[in-house]
Amino acid sequence: MSDPLERIAAALERMAPAPLEAPDFAAADAFVWHVEPDRLEPVARVNRVEMSLLLGIDRSRDTLVENTEQFARGLPANNALLWGARGMGKSSLVKAVHAAILAKGHAIKMVELQREDLPSVGRLLNLLRESDDRFLLFCDDLSFSHDDQHYKSLKAVLDGGIEGRPENVVFYATSNRRHLMPRDMIENERSTAISPSEAVEEKVSLSDRFGLWLGFHPCTQDDYLAMIKGYCAAYGVEIDPETLRAEAIEWQATRGSRSGRVAWQYFIDLAGRKGVTVS
Repeated sequence: MSDPLERIAAALERMAPAPLEAPDFAAADAFVWHVEPDRLEPVARVNRVEMSLLLGIDRSRDTLVENTEQFARGLPANNALLWGARGMGKSSLVKAVHAAILAKGHAIKMVELQREDLPSVGRLLNLLRESDDRFLLFCDDLSFSHDDQHYKSLKAVLDGGIEGRPENVVFYATSNRRHLMPRDMIENERSTAISPSEAVEEKVSLSDRFGLWLGFHPCTQDDYLAMIKGYCAAYGVEIDPETLRAEAIEWQATRGSRSGRVAWQYFIDLAGRKGVTVS
């Protein structure tokens, strides 16, 4: 009879998952990270809009393009946090910048990581580290509650621990919150903790680890109307200017807000009524 320890070791080896095979990164320019089991699935067509249709965010656009191009060329570049108003094109800008860098002839892959999969980010980074490609790691709608421990996993991306962040990976995240956690939770922890300054320092300082902070603010009515006119011109939708203005203002009034997302939603309704296909 074999040694019991040998049998236990053999059983554990059978239970352990097989090492993750490196995917064929030449198969696509974008991938989505999934867990259980760990895998990178290629995205045949990324859902994005043209850079020219993203209006009212010129400074953020130019800064992010420059930073991403530096990274694609093998030069130093910062992790970026795009924060601010809902529907103002934060995630759309990241995807449009990726397309713009590809159009300039630079090879760069985009990998989307879901917030709930942050605990697995170490395994993902080890996989990307072994590749010769350069990767834009993207997490959309990043935020944390007061008892959320996922933020600790994010430090592996921003600081990299003892190994350091892989040289071929840069991290972009979007959030409605500048400090990645609700302001009322920050104030509550400060007021109830024995050591107020230490209670929130670890979480609040997380956003400080991003080298770039790009703020997105509610758009003006002129910007809102310009967005819709840009969509109409791009997709060939014809409408009387005064009718468009009246309808668009009424549309945003019923939503109680103005943003790029609201402008797009009005345009989709308009295009449908005009019988124009939007692809």
